[in-house]
Amino acid sequence: MEPDLFTAAAEDRQEKDPAGSPLAVRMRPRTLDEVVGQQHLLKPGSPLRRLVGEGEGGPAGPSSVFLWGPPGIGKTTLAYVVSQATNKRFVELSAITAGVKEVRAVIDGARRASGGFGKETVLFLDEIHRFSKAQQDSLLPAVENRWVTLIAATTENPYFSVISPLLSRSLLLTLEPLTDDDLRGLMRRALTDARGLAGAVTLPEDTEGHLLRIAGGDARRALTALEAGAGSALAKGEKEITLRTLEESVDRAAVKYDRAGDQHYDVASALIKSIRGSDVDAALHYLARMIEAGEDPRFIARRLMISASEDIGLADPTALQTAVAAAQAVAMIGFPEARITLSQATIALALAPKSNAAYTAIDAALADVRAGKAGPVPPHLRDSHYKGAQKLGHGQGYQYPHDLPGGIAAQQYAPDEVHGARYYEPTRHGAEARYADVAERVRARLRGTTGEGTAE
Repeated sequence: MEPDLFTAAAEDRQEKDPAGSPLAVRMRPRTLDEVVGQQHLLKPGSPLRRLVGEGEGGPAGPSSVFLWGPPGIGKTTLAYVVSQATNKRFVELSAITAGVKEVRAVIDGARRASGGFGKETVLFLDEIHRFSKAQQDSLLPAVENRWVTLIAATTENPYFSVISPLLSRSLLLTLEPLTDDDLRGLMRRALTDARGLAGAVTLPEDTEGHLLRIAGGDARRALTALEAGAGSALAKGEKEITLRTLEESVDRAAVKYDRAGDQHYDVASALIKSIRGSDVDAALHYLARMIEAGEDPRFIARRLMISASEDIGLADPTALQTAVAAAQAVAMIGFPEARITLSQATIALALAPKSNAAYTAIDAALADVRAGKAGPVPPHLRDSHYKGAQKLGHGQGYQYPHDLPGGIAAQQYAPDEVHGARYYEPTRHGAEARYADVAERVRARLRGTTGEGTAE
């Protein structure tokens, strides 16, 4: 790394007074073996292992990499470990403040270092998605000719935010969200490690659980909240970070919510029933409780998809599309941004016209099938394409609807046992009113009780 005068002074101060640096900075891993999570990226021979000099040699050098994942799961940490462990020249830029001029200066310096001293350069570029196409283009020659080995970090999908020529010349490494066990191990290490809190305070189980909910999978947020709670406890002369002290220090109350117990199911049930009852404000309240408690956003999205069919159905056919789109978006972006998507879907579902006709229809049909009402398929509907089918009478008398006016043939489709049964009973709510009219006209045509017409 090539620090300027001010960076060097700051690093010197951190060495003399480690407590002056944030806990998250002090607890940064020094080697890849200390990294929490991301074990799928740290196997022997992996690109990151090669970047720090493990297994070097031979004709295959280390590749440039893109680190993609939500905030706080270790992108900058991995780059920091590389900077500490490698004997290469390490340069760091942020796409927020750097431009083409700065990038070209780094590339020129890399070429001089390589030609004059035989020293390779690793360039860490944070938030590369903020670079314009022209700025990203300026990196291409250096990456292609390996004048620099690029480590680029982004929270946005690189396939949308990074130009394809640059992406094709690099490896894309997807970081996985940190689990509660990952964060728990990190916090416990910070409590006892000499670089961290050095055993000055302890962390009860209930406070630890609240810290995990606050963190939401973000290691930086977990350590920042832990440091705030420890500071408050020590200021009051306490050796334990109580739940009350933590609440006071981070200004976030502990939500009574057990993701594996009654609260998990009770609050989820209240969310769906509030949507069913069209109380948008109550639905948002329960959604907020689930989010604040650290509920898996994918679980919430799944419940919304079920509600879209069970409680809304054809009264608003777009409800399911909205819920499915929300689930896909949530899987791609994660928290904290996913809260907005979940809010949008919850509001749309709560305010949509309601119908449970699709739900009751399939349950009524299932009840008949389970009761044994599943007679043989009418002969004219049976498959007639195989050899010998016609001798059995299969397909004889079948009327092809597309050849008839209105596209409906007055013929029997259901088995005799359930012929005439009505499973779908549409409401007159919202868009389902149209389906109710269509269903009545079609049923009449199928019985042959009306004249020519259409089912539109």
